[in-house]
Amino acid sequence: MDASDGPAYCAHQVRRYDYDRYLCALFAPAERRQALISLYAFNLEVSTIREVVSEPLLGQMRLQWWRDAVETIYHGNAPRHPVAEPLGEAIRRHDLTRGHFDRLLAAREFDLDDGALADMDALLAYVEATSATLVALALEVVGERGEAASVAGHHVGMAWGLTGLLRSVPFHAAARRIYLPTALCRDAGVDLPDLFELRSGEGLVRAVTVLAGVSRHHLASARRNQQQTGKRALPALLPATLTGGYLNRLEKAGFDPFGLSAPTAGPGQLARLAVSALRGVF
Repeated sequence: MDASDGPAYCAHQVRRYDYDRYLCALFAPAERRQALISLYAFNLEVSTIREVVSEPLLGQMRLQWWRDAVETIYHGNAPRHPVAEPLGEAIRRHDLTRGHFDRLLAAREFDLDDGALADMDALLAYVEATSATLVALALEVVGERGEAASVAGHHVGMAWGLTGLLRSVPFHAAARRIYLPTALCRDAGVDLPDLFELRSGEGLVRAVTVLAGVSRHHLASARRNQQQTGKRALPALLPATLTGGYLNRLEKAGFDPFGLSAPTAGPGQLARLAVSALRGVF
């Protein structure tokens, strides 16, 4: 990896591995688009650590490298790295809040552990610290720091994060991991041995139905006052448009994540985003 090719590298990674956010970033003003993509590339780096290391200790080392990199950036420098350098430029140019990065990195510790989220509060705290915090940073990148946008961003991040975890149930189950709260699984009657054998069941459908409802609640809350959020906020909030589509597909599949035909929203997502952007809504 050549750090001098950082912006191109970030764009390639986000386009390949986080296509939804890549499409949303295209609607940002040209002078802010690269910073947004660099932020999403950083998120890719830390959110996929578990998948690219062979043991938890190596994951801890990689996560610590990013903690040190953020520390270095806020002291005026950036490591020579194709994501860290563009991220450093985004942080300096847009005065991004240091605490958001610290919170996001701390939450990613859970991904390296084989433990489970005990209850709904634990799940919501995890989603807030990862997904909603990323939206908060995206809002800063696009220059929107108003209260209405912040509230909307929180709810968009919660809805997007919860929906993403529901869509990823088969992927996590294949790795014998689960992000559904233990208490919810117990109350819904989720058969974990069956789940880890990549088999669905009525208990899983009940649990997913509950969480999809929570996600829809956050989506509705985000949209309730969207006229007050300001047009600048839109590129950071556009994931809400895709979240609604994913939830509709999940409902059509009977709230069975194993019944989803494809992991993406399909070829129409860019058109849906364009319509939302044109109307100034999400």
